[in-house]
Amino acid sequence: MSELSPNKQRRLARIHAALDARLGYVACAIQAVHHRHNVSAILRTCDALGVHRVDLVEGHFVPNKGAARGAERWLHLHHHPDSPTAIQSLRDAGYAIYVADLDDDSVPPEAVPLDRPVCLWMGAELQGVDEHARAAADGVVHIPMYGLAQSLNVSVAAALLLRPLAERARALGERARLPMQTRRETWQAWLERERTLNDAAAQRAGWSFDP
Repeated sequence: MSELSPNKQRRLARIHAALDARLGYVACAIQAVHHRHNVSAILRTCDALGVHRVDLVEGHFVPNKGAARGAERWLHLHHHPDSPTAIQSLRDAGYAIYVADLDDDSVPPEAVPLDRPVCLWMGAELQGVDEHARAAADGVVHIPMYGLAQSLNVSVAAALLLRPLAERARALGERARLPMQTRRETWQAWLERERTLNDAAAQRAGWSFDP
């Protein structure tokens, strides 16, 4: 088998570093967002921040290639037909759920407890968070705003909320990252999709998550 070219070496190094930095401690749920451009932009934000799990609730999502820039290929997407199904899946995975909304008892992202994994739940642009998500939520999170409009595009709001959550989780160290077994499985899946990269050659070059 041929060895890896310098370009493929650099590609592998970049993929390996991105996966090694992925967070399992923060997830994002996107509910019935009507404009696929916004969903695509949120997926791109999740990839950039290292948020690996994204739950897509209701409807069939087709990424906007310009907005997503292929980010959906590097995320673990969970598709759910409705809110109760998504909520149960997140609960089974051990996540607390914080819905993004305005509420008297809401907290900024800097004050969301991180004693266990957290999923940020973004509602639809028009209806907001539905009754199932609100009833199941462990809390409500908001973005402090000082302007007159008191309104943000959902993809912008997701970015402003996810970044402090992700940075705080990253400061927790190893326990906030993906479990090693998940990293190994994801690494294999990514290499299989990257047809120009060879797993055996990658291991010989030192790029692996094997013990």
